[in-house]
Amino acid sequence: MQNNINKIASDTNIFLKKYLKLQKKTNLIFPMSYGLFPGGKKIRSKILIDVGKMFGVQYNLLIKVGAAVECIHAYSLVHDDLPCMDNDTIRRGKASMHVKYGESTAVLAGNSLLTIAFEILSDKKLKLNESIKTKLIKKLSQCAGHTGVAGGQFLDLNFEKKKIPLKKIIDMQIKKTGKLFSFCCLAPLLIAKKNNNLVRQFETIGLDIGLLFQIADDLIDFRGNSKKVGKKTKKDQKKGKATLISLLGYENTIKYAVKLKIKIKKKIEKYANNSNRINTTLEYILNRIK
Repeated sequence: MQNNINKIASDTNIFLKKYLKLQKKTNLIFPMSYGLFPGGKKIRSKILIDVGKMFGVQYNLLIKVGAAVECIHAYSLVHDDLPCMDNDTIRRGKASMHVKYGESTAVLAGNSLLTIAFEILSDKKLKLNESIKTKLIKKLSQCAGHTGVAGGQFLDLNFEKKKIPLKKIIDMQIKKTGKLFSFCCLAPLLIAKKNNNLVRQFETIGLDIGLLFQIADDLIDFRGNSKKVGKKTKKDQKKGKATLISLLGYENTIKYAVKLKIKIKKKIEKYANNSNRINTTLEYILNRIK
């Protein structure tokens, strides 16, 4: 499992480094690279490739689509870390971008990472027909904007130090994290030209996987080690973040996550026979809390 994740992360970074090298050199390229590399574990790309494997989508093609997703993810982290947002000074074991380069540069580099994702998906070198490219771009836009990552971060900040019901917390976390995972689950089916009903089913599965990932992240923040995680932990409680832990408690949140994982596995097995790879990834997501 770890070797497979490492290969995907390496192949994604190789593609992104080559892509940035071909870009016109500007003062923002260096901070953009700082935000992208070496990067995290690329779990989103791993899910994308797991689903793609089920439906016979070419690996190298998915690496490029995954690279676009990782640019969106990197942008969201850069902006989330800003003093006006979560004010985090450490990310992936090094200084956050605004600490390294300043706030204004972090905003602009984050914006540039967001837009380059769509440049990757619209590139002529991405061997897909224009109709599929358009669908991918539209879906990724929806997952990144006010109905997705940005909207989820808005709610996350707005819910601080307030008593928020379970349904609203889940909705916030699905937008903040789940939407990008939903794209990773539906994109291979769009590429494979599967029917709309199946695309919608995997979109829903992706939302649940993203929720599982966010719950695991919250559990890690609650009890994790900062040096091991590569960022400050125990922040959520200090800031009064609305999480399942704040509502249900630590042990009940673990139980909720285990039930969610079982639910996801059953859904996947209903629509695909060769689900071993993605099931292993789901175990990996939850086992990060140990």
